[in-house]
Amino acid sequence: MSWTAQNDPANTPRHEDLLICAVDHRASLETDLYGLTAAPTPSQAARIAGDKLLVYEAVLDALPHFPESTRAGLLIDERYGATAAELAVRTGKIDLAMPIEESGQDWFHFEYGDAWQQHAEYFPAAFSKVLVRDNPGFEESDRNAQAERLARVVSWGNSAGRSLILELLVPATEADLATVGGSSDRYDKELRGAATVRVMEYLQDRGVEPAIWKVEGLETREDAEAVARTARRGGRDARCVVLGRHAPREKLDHWLEIAAPVEGFMGFAIGRSVWWEALENYVHGQSTRDETRASITEAYVGYARYYVQARKAHA
Repeated sequence: MSWTAQNDPANTPRHEDLLICAVDHRASLETDLYGLTAAPTPSQAARIAGDKLLVYEAVLDALPHFPESTRAGLLIDERYGATAAELAVRTGKIDLAMPIEESGQDWFHFEYGDAWQQHAEYFPAAFSKVLVRDNPGFEESDRNAQAERLARVVSWGNSAGRSLILELLVPATEADLATVGGSSDRYDKELRGAATVRVMEYLQDRGVEPAIWKVEGLETREDAEAVARTARRGGRDARCVVLGRHAPREKLDHWLEIAAPVEGFMGFAIGRSVWWEALENYVHGQSTRDETRASITEAYVGYARYYVQARKAHA
């Protein structure tokens, strides 16, 4: 049974970790991996779709090797991942999540404009996902407008029976960086945790109530505990997963070690750290399809086992 299979959150099995392979990248994938400088041709789009199907196949291969009490997830887009999305649902073993946001934008906008609901409801996904960039120092009018659009998604999800994953990025402002001598590492360690809490509270107060907060990795257990408490403040039942941000393995391992034992965290949603290098080698003809598939499976299973071990070791 999937994490969202029951309507009553109190009856949801808390022992299952949700471990998502995120492959919903679109704009960055087109430019950074495939080197496109214009809209993809039909053959280029077919190549990208075929490679995303390869990632799905690797996820499928990983299932027999997953730790007990875990649930596999696949976050993938309609544009290039429709076939993989349909196949994932049919397995009954993978929780499907699909994005609603337009890719490559600074502020949240709907991928399909006024038709976003029809597209979101076409696939029987367990989750819809929105990517949000926010910071307490951003322009208030832009923040309010974004929150209003997000509240519309929540309202739709409540009526459609669709749980929401909110992927929250809290980039530093110039003022933030000035406070820490221009160091992005110091921003992560000293400021981002508290800023994340403030953004979560801001959105909650405006009716944005996701089932899962997909948050950037946190540097200290205190920050992770504060974020988890915020997700559940006032009797809310939301939980958190760690996103990968294409971080180096050492950094991502640290984030998983911090979050895994914290009550209120329930897994991860890792994308490029799982499949980017393997897919890049494949795109450039440096590995076969079978080798690429096996490499992605190994990486995904490795992160899954690491997360579960960290939860047990540091609880």
